[in-house]
Amino acid sequence: MKHGFKPAPPPQGCTRRAALQTASACITAGAAPWAQAQGIAPPPATLQIVGPWEFTSLSPASSGFMLLNLQVCETLLGASDNGRPQPALAERWQVSADGLAWQFTLRPGARFHNGNRVTAQAVVQSLQRAQKAPALLSNAPITAITAEGDGALRIRLARPHNALAAQLAHYSTLVLAPESYGADGKVQRIIGSGPYRIAKLVPPQQVETEAFDDYDRPASTPAPAIRSVAYLAAGRAETRALMVEGGQAHLAYGLDPASLRRLKRHAKVGITSVTLPRTVIVKLNATLPGLQDVRVRQALSLSIDRAGIAQALMGDEALAATQLLPPTLADWHHPALPPLQHDPEAAQRLLREAGWQRHTDGLRGPDGQPLTLAIRTFLDRPELPLVATALQEQWRLAGIAVKVQIGNSGDIPMGHRDGTLQLALAARNYTNVPDPAGTLAGDFSAQGGDWGAMGWHSDAVVQALAELMRSTPDARRAQALRATVTQVLQDELPVIPIAWYRQHVAVNRRLQGVSLDPLERSYRLTEMHWSNA
Repeated sequence: MKHGFKPAPPPQGCTRRAALQTASACITAGAAPWAQAQGIAPPPATLQIVGPWEFTSLSPASSGFMLLNLQVCETLLGASDNGRPQPALAERWQVSADGLAWQFTLRPGARFHNGNRVTAQAVVQSLQRAQKAPALLSNAPITAITAEGDGALRIRLARPHNALAAQLAHYSTLVLAPESYGADGKVQRIIGSGPYRIAKLVPPQQVETEAFDDYDRPASTPAPAIRSVAYLAAGRAETRALMVEGGQAHLAYGLDPASLRRLKRHAKVGITSVTLPRTVIVKLNATLPGLQDVRVRQALSLSIDRAGIAQALMGDEALAATQLLPPTLADWHHPALPPLQHDPEAAQRLLREAGWQRHTDGLRGPDGQPLTLAIRTFLDRPELPLVATALQEQWRLAGIAVKVQIGNSGDIPMGHRDGTLQLALAARNYTNVPDPAGTLAGDFSAQGGDWGAMGWHSDAVVQALAELMRSTPDARRAQALRATVTQVLQDELPVIPIAWYRQHVAVNRRLQGVSLDPLERSYRLTEMHWSNA
């Protein structure tokens, strides 16, 4: 070793991890007096993160996104920033010439947090569980998933399915150790294979993790500088901002506009931002008599001052959505599409054509009856209640009465399934599956989707998305298929786009190496470190 220094072997029976912890403690103890003598505070022992997202369940289908972000668990495949498939637990893969057999080779050194090897059979068991409806993988035409020895597995398909790579990167397909499951098949504890492992879990608010020293990182990659992480779910955006201001948190996600403006002036807090493939949308129940008519949906859209909402509530007029998918999704953003506009007079004309008459109170409704709609939203994204209130006022001016109901994010899919939902405001991530075609296919299937269409479908959209997911069409054909999807959604408005989305995160200035994942798959904790300043 360098400088002729050779550490003493750990005591008999001492594990590698315990030895590393002891060494770390000695280094910290030795460094602290030096740092104090230099007037430098030692780095925090634990990275504190605060965000709005609760850990609602041990099931990957419910809270897998948190396990992925905290780098506790891994999927078989990953995704680059632009959504292209990347190795993850599988270091390589190949597809047969007919597209019906996919072969995956696992990283040979991958281990679960209980020390056991990640075997092909363990991966197969996790993927088979992820096939159960309504989980995303249940939509794939899989006929069999089989292990081929310890280090390889094969997925067989009934028909070619080009979207499989993206679906295998979705958080609902996280791979857990067999010991994670109880006799009933439900997850009892989280044993993943990522660079961090669960040290403490107190649902729904607290998760604590520690670095997993047996993670099979490349020899050239140093161990994570951040050794322990504590995540806290805090419902109010103001609380999250105050925590990072006061030093109780080092990273704060989900900032409201007022706090964001204040934090930008704070000496010890920086702001890191990234534009996301996420759109603030209004989901409509097209089975309601008042919303079946496309002219009414178009009138609702024309009544919205998107530029005003984007400027006043999101701090950037450029975020006003002119179509569903933002420019960051270059393949799916259609520059030639006539943009969504704010035109109150055109909205009034369409409502009259649809039979919505004004009443003595100034409100409109179909068939001579005033109509009051309810729009559901939630606090996880702090700007959503503010946007809902702005929409309420803009629609009131158009003669449309809307009540705002603020609850939990789960109220929207629940209302979709039981049919009680009328309107909903949400921020939809169109790369939950890295390829947007997968998310769109779920949202706008013939049956609709929890965060997409309700009581509406288009054969042209369903067929175009099916072809994109089934095969790999040439560039011109793929462009034509995507154009069909975006054109129909723009014309029919099963969901109404409001604004595109920019993620802002408050960062303690001592924390270095912070970067934001535009696909929201990882907090990238292994890239962070503390500065001495």
